[in-house]
Amino acid sequence: MSHIDLQPGFDFQQAGKDVLNIEREGLAQLDQYINADFSAACEKIFYCPGKVVVMGMGKSGHIGKKMAATFASTGTPAFFVHPGEASHGDLGMVSPQDVVIAISNSGESNEILALIPVLKRLQVPMICMTGRPESAMGRAADIHLCIKVPKEACPLGLAPTTSTTATLVMGDALAVALLKARGFTQEDFALSHPGGALGRKLLLRVNDIMHTGDDIPHVSKDASLRDALLEITRKNMGMTVICNDLMKIEGIFTDGDLRRVFDMGVDLHTLNIADVMTSGGIRVRPGTLAVDALNLMQSRHITSVLVADGDQLIGVVHMHDMLRAGVV
Repeated sequence: MSHIDLQPGFDFQQAGKDVLNIEREGLAQLDQYINADFSAACEKIFYCPGKVVVMGMGKSGHIGKKMAATFASTGTPAFFVHPGEASHGDLGMVSPQDVVIAISNSGESNEILALIPVLKRLQVPMICMTGRPESAMGRAADIHLCIKVPKEACPLGLAPTTSTTATLVMGDALAVALLKARGFTQEDFALSHPGGALGRKLLLRVNDIMHTGDDIPHVSKDASLRDALLEITRKNMGMTVICNDLMKIEGIFTDGDLRRVFDMGVDLHTLNIADVMTSGGIRVRPGTLAVDALNLMQSRHITSVLVADGDQLIGVVHMHDMLRAGVV
């Protein structure tokens, strides 16, 4: 294409808004296709003993890849197979226990049509998503999901725009309906996203990041205030736990407590930690989610929380540990 000059006064914003309006109208039309066929497709996938195999060529293939990824991350095992590669060996990845979702707006994708006789012979259930129920794929489908739209947002009517958006939304509708039917939880979601920030928040527990053993700042009830301050400085957590030889919690002393002691105007050299400690201490159990411990710390305006089984001290978690673990 040769270079042309920009038309005087061309309005990019209006062109963009026109696309949004056309695609919104297309999605509004899609509501009528969430019908008995949609329910049948959901049930077929829900009871599928194998995996969902998504296929599509061109732009439909790109949408299909996203659809398979959404299924897989929300409790429906799925993967994408390129129809062209399927004809040259990749169809071996598909078994009779699987369900195939084949996507083509025209419903006449030659690459997919070439696979249908084999899929029928293997008795693989086939859900076809097309904009033309009367198409070859529409007629061959065990279940047909219509994704017909009034028009593409492309002014030439050629580039897949509204139709691919409708396909993507229909795929999301399937995935979310199945997610709800399975009772899929946040923790289930995190198990398929262990490397992401969400996975860390939903899977990481305080016993994964807490300080234990000699790393715990602690002194006995008989310790002087000076000894307690030295322990706070050494362990660099802004606090120390007061406990007995068996690590039974008796109290806690923090930087904030020290400021209050200064305000009392007492002789710091004669005080024992027992005279100024706060009895008890805010604590969580070892299996507590790190994000729940973080929420507790934020709500109580503290920077550390004790990890304990009853009064038995097991560890300490500081806000900095949350930051390093990527929970914050």
